[in-house]
Amino acid sequence: MIVDFQVHYTPKELNKATDAPSALLDARGNPSYFQNPLLSDLNSHVRVMDAAGIDAMVLSSGPGFDQPDLGICRFINDSCAQGERDHPGRFIGLAHVPAFDAAAAAAELRRCKLELGFPGVVIGSELQGRALDDPELMPFWRACQELDMYVFVHPLPAVINWDRMDADDLGRMVGWEFSLMVATLRVIQSGLLDQLPDLKIQFSHFSGGIGRYLGRLRGFAQREKWGTAGLPRHGRRPAKSMDYYLEQRLFYDCAGWAGPDHAAEWGGDWVKFGLQEVAPSQVVFATDYPQAVRDPAEVAAYVEAVRGQSPGARQMLASGNAAKLIPDIAERLARRKI
Repeated sequence: MIVDFQVHYTPKELNKATDAPSALLDARGNPSYFQNPLLSDLNSHVRVMDAAGIDAMVLSSGPGFDQPDLGICRFINDSCAQGERDHPGRFIGLAHVPAFDAAAAAAELRRCKLELGFPGVVIGSELQGRALDDPELMPFWRACQELDMYVFVHPLPAVINWDRMDADDLGRMVGWEFSLMVATLRVIQSGLLDQLPDLKIQFSHFSGGIGRYLGRLRGFAQREKWGTAGLPRHGRRPAKSMDYYLEQRLFYDCAGWAGPDHAAEWGGDWVKFGLQEVAPSQVVFATDYPQAVRDPAEVAAYVEAVRGQSPGARQMLASGNAAKLIPDIAERLARRKI
């Protein structure tokens, strides 16, 4: 039973792609979201699932990652729900909400949970240029915990506003991953997870490959040693060790290697090292279709490469990890029409 936790879908009315895929440019001329005709073709998603042995895909939509317009959010949510109805048991929608609008976000989260049956919500790693531990986001986080909706954090829709990122597609190549790591650390250090002990958060791309930096992160967490213990913004400490939150409270997906070529080789290596750096019990499977991989054969090769990695990889592919974020996953998959 394989559930793909990072799959992109854009309703055709919001898809700016032409027949030829192209990178959407931000206001500064830097590539951001990849506009792809496949984003709007759920039939292609089904063909990929059948070719690769994937049972279901969790849908999230780029235009809704950091969307302040409630009307657009509702349109995306209703489109995802229609995709679920058109393909029973194959798709699972996530909510998209204007997170800083406390009343609107709470109402739409409730509608998505109770009426549409969505198990979670997706947001960017930065929202409206502000960090995920911004105090004004606390009503959003509380509503997610109260409704038992997990939060999927995808890299920010734009790219980091730093002049050295203005060439070589560095904003997507490394800037997005840096944004994920920063978001992860701020969520931990702010004490958000202590205030909301039942909140579940899934970070994309092994949280930007955060496991590669653990030695440095643990070192600088020693506030007295590095002279930050008395500084209000730099001396923050959660109730438990950083490792506790990284290994037991947060979840990750294994996408982020950015194919589509060499799916088995590059994707397999990315997963191999990622599962050595974070707890396999906290990782869910993801392809990033149709962004990182777009061809059914490439997706199938990637799935097989992951399956052959280790017992941790096979645990990730099994339904146990998926059920931690979507408790009724077995019932959802049973709706499939074979």
